[in-house]
Amino acid sequence: VHSDKPLVRKLMNAGDEFEAMTLVNKSKRVCTGGTVKCVIEYVFDGSRFRCLVTDPELESQGLIYGSFTLILAGVSCPRVGNPRLNPPTPSEPFAEAARDFVELRLLQRELEVTLHGCDKSGVCLVGTVHHPRGNISAEILKNGFGRISDWTVRMMSPGEVPPLRIAENAAKRATLGVFESYKPPVLTGASEFMGTVIEVTSGDTLMILPNGETYDAESKLKKISLASLRAPRAGNERTGKPDEPFSAECKERLRAMTIGKSVKVNVNYEREIPMGPNATEKRQFGTISTKQKADIGEVLISEGLATTQRHRDDDEKSARYDELVAAESVATAAKKGVHSTSEYKKKTVNDLTDPKKAKTYAGTLQRAGNTKAIVDYVFNGSRFKLFIPSENCYVAFALSNVRCPQPSPSAGAASRGKAKPAEPFGDASKCHSRLNVLQRQVEIVCTGVTLGGVMTGDLYVGQGAQRRDYCIELVASGLATVDQRKIDYGEAPKVLIDSQTAAQENKLGIWSIAQVKKDEPAAAKVFDKGDSKIAEIQISEIRSGNHFFFRVNGDESAKVIDDSMKIFTDTNGTNAAPCEVKVGKVVAALFDDGASNSWYRAKVLEKTDKGKVRVLFIDHGNEAVVSPASHLRPLDMSLGTDQIPAVAKDGKLVFSKVRPIEEDDGIDAARMFQGMAWGKDLKARLHGEAEGQVLVTLYEADTDSPSINEKLVSEGLARIGKRYEVYDIVNRMGNSDSLGKLAKDLEAAQNSARKSRKGMWVYGEIPEEDED
Repeated sequence: VHSDKPLVRKLMNAGDEFEAMTLVNKSKRVCTGGTVKCVIEYVFDGSRFRCLVTDPELESQGLIYGSFTLILAGVSCPRVGNPRLNPPTPSEPFAEAARDFVELRLLQRELEVTLHGCDKSGVCLVGTVHHPRGNISAEILKNGFGRISDWTVRMMSPGEVPPLRIAENAAKRATLGVFESYKPPVLTGASEFMGTVIEVTSGDTLMILPNGETYDAESKLKKISLASLRAPRAGNERTGKPDEPFSAECKERLRAMTIGKSVKVNVNYEREIPMGPNATEKRQFGTISTKQKADIGEVLISEGLATTQRHRDDDEKSARYDELVAAESVATAAKKGVHSTSEYKKKTVNDLTDPKKAKTYAGTLQRAGNTKAIVDYVFNGSRFKLFIPSENCYVAFALSNVRCPQPSPSAGAASRGKAKPAEPFGDASKCHSRLNVLQRQVEIVCTGVTLGGVMTGDLYVGQGAQRRDYCIELVASGLATVDQRKIDYGEAPKVLIDSQTAAQENKLGIWSIAQVKKDEPAAAKVFDKGDSKIAEIQISEIRSGNHFFFRVNGDESAKVIDDSMKIFTDTNGTNAAPCEVKVGKVVAALFDDGASNSWYRAKVLEKTDKGKVRVLFIDHGNEAVVSPASHLRPLDMSLGTDQIPAVAKDGKLVFSKVRPIEEDDGIDAARMFQGMAWGKDLKARLHGEAEGQVLVTLYEADTDSPSINEKLVSEGLARIGKRYEVYDIVNRMGNSDSLGKLAKDLEAAQNSARKSRKGMWVYGEIPEEDED
């Protein structure tokens, strides 16, 4: 006070008179050791203080006596309440104790402070206070007066973090302060185990088979996600959600590092993961290591393919969380991957699972010979979705010459009602393929393509001396059978037949149980034991290239019911009347035959969701969807089917199989059938009834001429059934000579169509998976 030039302090507030980040940058460049001298003027709570800059080195920068709020780096303490508010806010537990602890050691002291950065507001600074007796942050954590703050600890150098982790863990074990009710995470399984990676489902989640477990069901696999790591999310085509940048690259890198390899898993915590409306899944999160990589997650983060998860302060984290954060800092500084400032360009992959695209591209793959591929998905033991890197495309691929049993349906197929029943050893076959080829690099040789766009050929697993034919492996293990057609035609490789014979002799897999023919049909009604019945008929409805309804010429029932329904129409008019609409019930339904509306007998097949019903006109074979209020009325009891049986018979061309009507070949078959049969008097050999259908051979002229069945097969628009199916029908229909001769004629016609590449044979053989 006696100085000629008295000391006058000009106080400045951060955010008003100077920018907070300016102080951070100046302290690192100007101050000795990168620390700035400050006086702790006020303590808000255990981790927030009011500081005044007193460092003379900053006087030349105009920042001396700058006042700012300091957030203690790495620590978050309970907040002290404010009694001046209305209503007053109470203090959080241990807030007062934490503030007293800090005031006793820091208040009104001039200390060195390392500034790391600012908060989101850009006003409060984040820094570390260096006390002469040690690190105040570690002392706060050691006594349980605070928790580690994830967002501030990221600003610190990696070497400063381990002491804080050690201090917090010590407080947790002793249940001190804010950890008084802390309990270690409870795990439903072992905290550490070894296993083999079966599948990589996303950039941070894997399916692992623990050592000692036999993979015979999906329940044996453990789903593990990488702890404290967030990978870019894959999109959803059905909802239109796109992939996040680098999602495919992250998943591929994880696949390359882990698939098929033995890994060690340290489980750190578990979480309930939402899996849809009112559904959750308990997921384990852990650290995964291989022989070459100590932490798979750290590799992904260091390459910029993933980021560390931002946890709440009280969340459980990875045991190597600080290493993950350090790796992310390095990747961020290097602008790798997701941290890059350049625009991300997604790699476009051609999807050749579409039948039209597959057929167009099939020739290229067949000419390519041996081709490297990666198995992207396993549908069953012998059918896969492949990614071919050299062609940058996805293809559906089926092993030629073999067939695997049908596995259990997926949850999605079951919910849509499209599930096929599982066959014995279907799941075992699929598990074998998932275990040995899923997401592995394989080698394929394409030999053909089906009408459904499925590439067919051979697949080889392994390299060098370990390279093996996967078809032989499946057959030798009893998990697949050789296509009987290929054996009958002499096209199956001898090594496959020998492998199947050995599996049969050793009763392996499929051969360990009695072999039964699938879909065993009901007993057939035979017209004549000696031979079939010849009749003259007219087609009344065509459903497909081999399915139709017909009337027998001269049938008295047809004349009776036609006349009776005309009288019914004249008597009742065309007005509907209330009637019981029940599935299976026969009623009168109104139909416009082109001349006028008339009543016909109809059976109710189903009720639609729009209040209408679908009916079958039992005397003609056609179907219609009608409104009960305007198109139905009760039928007289004298006109019921118990009095006059249905006139239209449900017929099927015996031994013939055609494509569905939705496909081009199916439409062509139906059109050819219509051109030969519609509106004509035909000769029909009625062999018998099976599953409610009359099995028929149709002739345009006399029965010695080529049949319509044979003409369709010769044009490649129909094919003969499997040999055991043909033999079964022949045996059940009384071993008639006409059926035996027809079977030989159809087989000769089919061989001719196959050699000429007609109709469905234009792309070569039809794999068994594509036949149905």
